[in-house]
Amino acid sequence: MTNIEQDASKLLNEVFGYKQFRKFQLDIIENLMQGSDSVVIMPTGSGKSLCFQIPALMQKGTAIVISPLISLMKNQVNQLQQFGVMAVYLNSSLSREEYFLTINKIKSNKVKLLYLAPETLMLPQTFELLNQLHISLIAVDEAHCISEWGHDFRPEYRQIAEFRKKLNNPPTIALTATATPLVQDDISKNLQLDKYSLFKTSFDRPNLFIEVKTKTDGFIQVMETLEKFKNQSVIIYCFSRKGVDQLSEKLNIAGYKSIPYHAGLDREVRKNNQERFINDDIDIIVATIAFGMGIDKPDVRCVIHYDLPKDVESYYQQIGRAGRDGEDAYCLLLFSYSDPAKIKFLFRDKEEREKIIAFNHLEAMVNFVEDENCRRSFILSYFGEEHLEQNCGTCDNCVKEIKPKEDLTIIAQKFLSCVYRTKELFGANYISKVLRGSKDQKILERNHDQLSTYGLGVDQPLKQWLFVYRQLRRNKIVSLDEKFGSVKLTDKAIKILKNEEKFMGHLIEEKIRYNSRTNITDYNEDLFELLKMKRKELADEKNIPPYTIFHDNTIREISAMFPQTKAQLIKISGIGIAKLEKYGGLLLEIIIPFCIKNSLESKIEEDNLSLMKVQMAKATKRDTRAFVASKMYNEGLSVADIQREFGVKRERVFFYFRDFLLDGNVITKSLDSFLELNEEECEEAWKLFADMEVLRLKPVHELFDGKYSYDQIRICSLIFLNNLNKKA
Repeated sequence: MTNIEQDASKLLNEVFGYKQFRKFQLDIIENLMQGSDSVVIMPTGSGKSLCFQIPALMQKGTAIVISPLISLMKNQVNQLQQFGVMAVYLNSSLSREEYFLTINKIKSNKVKLLYLAPETLMLPQTFELLNQLHISLIAVDEAHCISEWGHDFRPEYRQIAEFRKKLNNPPTIALTATATPLVQDDISKNLQLDKYSLFKTSFDRPNLFIEVKTKTDGFIQVMETLEKFKNQSVIIYCFSRKGVDQLSEKLNIAGYKSIPYHAGLDREVRKNNQERFINDDIDIIVATIAFGMGIDKPDVRCVIHYDLPKDVESYYQQIGRAGRDGEDAYCLLLFSYSDPAKIKFLFRDKEEREKIIAFNHLEAMVNFVEDENCRRSFILSYFGEEHLEQNCGTCDNCVKEIKPKEDLTIIAQKFLSCVYRTKELFGANYISKVLRGSKDQKILERNHDQLSTYGLGVDQPLKQWLFVYRQLRRNKIVSLDEKFGSVKLTDKAIKILKNEEKFMGHLIEEKIRYNSRTNITDYNEDLFELLKMKRKELADEKNIPPYTIFHDNTIREISAMFPQTKAQLIKISGIGIAKLEKYGGLLLEIIIPFCIKNSLESKIEEDNLSLMKVQMAKATKRDTRAFVASKMYNEGLSVADIQREFGVKRERVFFYFRDFLLDGNVITKSLDSFLELNEEECEEAWKLFADMEVLRLKPVHELFDGKYSYDQIRICSLIFLNNLNKKA
């Protein structure tokens, strides 16, 4: 085992609480540590972030992470801070005070990972700040945004290469979950990664069950699906803002608690709705594609597409928000043949080149919907990957029972005849309603109730006629007018109408049974629910998502293994040293009484390694000199007492206090007795501090013409920082 592997494995286990690396993670880490560039193409939930987070912790300096969305940065930073990692972000969501404190943390060289938006990256003051730091590496997250061939093109990403040059090209890693071979090539060219290693794992997400259904009554179909996922997180995607509002309102009227999310909502409402979903305050969110890119919620159990996505990349990315914890999840796409026409309408103002790209993407998405073969194979092939399995077992096409086709010539003739008699001007839904004898106002106004085919198919339900239509289209017996969405007859249709050819098909669409599984099936559900309640309580206190404290998998494993000491808890996946120190005692307060009451014994044996880790947990950040010195002062000891304890000068004690405050802590005991400045002078000094981007003592020293020593100005700055932390 190399030194890099040893150090990386230690961090993986002790900081992040995981026992072993996944495929390619260690290879990528070693590549970065050797100073080489990497392009990483891995599916959602495969652990891409660890590939740059661990090298950042292994090296001196600060790693820059370029991320496209504020929510994405906030989620990752929240999680890292729970692991005890010093990570921060700079973006427009920070108040002036928060921005000031963040800049000072960065300048103190304590920050290991700094998250930035590409727009922030190119600001002159950002470069001035970063130029004073040692940059250990650059990570470009959601790297497909750099390519015009991708589905989320962001022109700002094209400026990253210039930024790299200015910083003398530190080792760079570009990461994405959605990139075709064309986009992969574009990423390396635009980032100017001349010599790089490509790490590409399978795009396959076998824990996602994929199903496509013809939309008959979309609202009923959504409700039927939601019944299978009660009290579980569900995302429903709609084409338009209006569609989102209408569906969310209908669900609430029907007794389902849901909230909408789209760009037309007030920014604060949108932010609150997203946080309510992430924080498990609400289970169902109905959204446009504006929602999701920054969502790292691991326990989404179902994603429903109420309308057709505009491309395979978007679809793959959106279903990728389900099952990030590795547990099974269900992905349903409801498809109407009017959807492509609605999407094409959005292309009307695009430039010709963009229009061609958009049409190609949409055509691939429609092909995916109509494909009768393995859904997973289609997706993998689209992303340039071969899929060898004949039957994946986790998509509708692979699990349905293949029954022999029957002669449906007469049924087909009814449908085709109705298309002919309505002059090939209408869509499949309208044709089906005419066949069903609908009293729809539009049908009556056009006198289509007078046609010989009106009511001819009343014996078949609407969804049955739509299923017949799908088969006719797959077999190229009918086609779809791309501009208007109307059904057109082909030469094959004429032959069937003339009884020159038969039509063989299926009358009944097979119902697909979805059965979810979990990695851990034998666990105590009562203990699991108690721990979930405690997790929610802790998360609400800290105003962070519950999953940043522990994933469901972690508390499920606890509920299966019944650890009853900290040395046993540390052996649970997802519990590292920092989390053991923060939450170990709270967990045991629930687990131990529950196990005693229910006569349950621990299934975990302690060993020397786990006992050693418990000792290490006690010696984490809480036992650093800055923390201990400040704690001693808060508990009543004098500065002189602290000097004697550590054998340092008085000035060094105030440096300890500064480091303690820069970590966001509060000194509860007053520092005023050390201050020689009067109240008015303090106000002047604090005003000057507030106008600075970086806390500096010299301008305040000069403000008073050297009247006060730097030691005095430092104490004044400590009181200023302490007041900021009290407000935060």
